[in-house]
Amino acid sequence: MNQAAILDFPLSRRLKTATAEAHAGLDARIMKASPFASRERYGRFLQMQHGFHRDVADIYADERIAVLLPDLRSRCRLADIEADRADLGLDLGMNASSRPSPGEGLGERLGWLYVAEGSNLGAAFLIKEAAKLGLNADFGARHLAGHPDGRGLQWRRFQEAMDGAGFGEAEEAHAIAGACAAFARVRLLADQAFSS
Repeated sequence: MNQAAILDFPLSRRLKTATAEAHAGLDARIMKASPFASRERYGRFLQMQHGFHRDVADIYADERIAVLLPDLRSRCRLADIEADRADLGLDLGMNASSRPSPGEGLGERLGWLYVAEGSNLGAAFLIKEAAKLGLNADFGARHLAGHPDGRGLQWRRFQEAMDGAGFGEAEEAHAIAGACAAFARVRLLADQAFSS
């Protein structure tokens, strides 16, 4: 496919194309770590999730994004992850790695949010795996639960908001850079969580 055709795609599709390799690599890394083989392994997965969702928590309070996505604040899953960790008696201390900044630009922040929101789609599979460990939307796997309106609808609303942002070429490039940085961050957190 030529570059001109790709530029005609909405931003959400361009992000998917630009991050496909990083996304596939991250999925493979996480699954290779067997995060649902035991509650101990799942605890490491929660450590990774906590690190990333802590990194992006302030994006969910960004008023510029809330204009595009009115239910933005309610989408933040950090409190659910912290409750999941508490359910399992896990230390709620900070991850050892320094926290990166998702930046202040709207494009870059939407790129990070794209990764956070997209992870909720894959969670439909993950919550089924967590159930094999006796975990569910009320205990230990709250952050993997779907929205009452459905994951697909929530994702479409997010895509519509992103695609309707009216970005120019420069802001779209910042969004792509932000999404790539977010995938790299999750990969680093996965490597740290499952290093032994």
